[in-house]
Amino acid sequence: MSNVEINTFGCRLNIYESEAIKEQLKDLTFNDDIIVFNTCAVTKEAEKQAVQAIRKAKRDFPNKKIIVTGCAAQLDPSKFAKMSEVDKVLGNQEKFEKNNYSLTQEPAELKILVNDIMSTKETAGHIVSSFEGMIRSFVQIQNGCNHRCTFCTIPFARGNSRSVPIASIVEQTKKLVDNGYKELVLTGVDITDFGLDLPGSPTLGEMVQRLLKLVPELPMLRLSSLDVAEIDPLLFELMAYEPRVMPYAHISLQAGDNMILKRMKRRHNREQVLEFCHKLRTSRPDTVFGADIIAGFPTETEEMFQNSFDLIAQAGLQLLHVFPYSARSNTPAARMPQLPKQIRKERAEKLRAEGHKELHKFFNSAIGKNYKVIVEQPHLGRTDNFLQVKLPPELGLKEGDIIDMNITGYEDKYLIASFINSL
Repeated sequence: MSNVEINTFGCRLNIYESEAIKEQLKDLTFNDDIIVFNTCAVTKEAEKQAVQAIRKAKRDFPNKKIIVTGCAAQLDPSKFAKMSEVDKVLGNQEKFEKNNYSLTQEPAELKILVNDIMSTKETAGHIVSSFEGMIRSFVQIQNGCNHRCTFCTIPFARGNSRSVPIASIVEQTKKLVDNGYKELVLTGVDITDFGLDLPGSPTLGEMVQRLLKLVPELPMLRLSSLDVAEIDPLLFELMAYEPRVMPYAHISLQAGDNMILKRMKRRHNREQVLEFCHKLRTSRPDTVFGADIIAGFPTETEEMFQNSFDLIAQAGLQLLHVFPYSARSNTPAARMPQLPKQIRKERAEKLRAEGHKELHKFFNSAIGKNYKVIVEQPHLGRTDNFLQVKLPPELGLKEGDIIDMNITGYEDKYLIASFINSL
């Protein structure tokens, strides 16, 4: 697929799916040079960035054809079809059909190929052999979402929750491990809903346990965002005591105030978050916690915001993804009383600063300790608990190496380490 370039926006699942598209097209040569934009629809800003990138690509490469797909294309295909720069729009299912990337002379109405995503009942276990330019690999275990958070459009872009059969997950994992990947991330839209639609309704914990047993050569396994209200007991046990499950938990938090969580239609409350973090940290003290938080959700008072702010220190959340609230069309939250954008922005900055403070607290506690590190670049790596670490450049380390390092200090967002030995 030398004449097809793919630009990816958004989440880990989109990264995975872009690689799946590459696998589909790798043996094909098209008449035109094509740029594919795999878009995101989580925020207005994500859509805006995609539109800007499309226009820039056409200016820079006027002879190339442009195909737009992904969540933003699924939700509003006509928006992209109306752009003079765009030659074709594919939905989230249609992007996996290789014939859809053909740009032969077609009727104008075929410029848009987007189906009703809610009619999709299964999620294929796409086989991906590699991730270009990455040492970390991803495996899709689930797609879609059965829940309807009031701020979110993703269920309408992805459909209802569908799980990948365990046998397909194992097959994909073995292929990636055979190709040299040592760290794997299980990803999806709502992975704690895994298995509800499969025969026997296996839980996420049962699937992870089986995967680790059937692929014993996989050294490092991570989980993408988790909803603490749906973590099954076996999954918690694996997170707490299984050394091949990395000590990092990313929580789909969104807010730390119970009234705001209720208005968001989230499944958890702040007490469950505190209990989960305390319990896991007690069992596995080196665990680092990440979280997604929305700042300035409609109706959020100063007191409600303070509850979210306080939860960062109370739960010990070190790695935050903070987003100022972005109203999405046709969502219940968009019809609620909105906060001024400046207040949303200011609150987001305060949350980020508090998260940075918690990160530095953890950095201080890490000095003098040893951590397993996977090398991402010759001078940079990630600890097993997902902290960035600067490595001595004179070691000549290779990407993908797993090494033991001793933490000697830190600066800004990076730990500083000295070498102990290779693993």
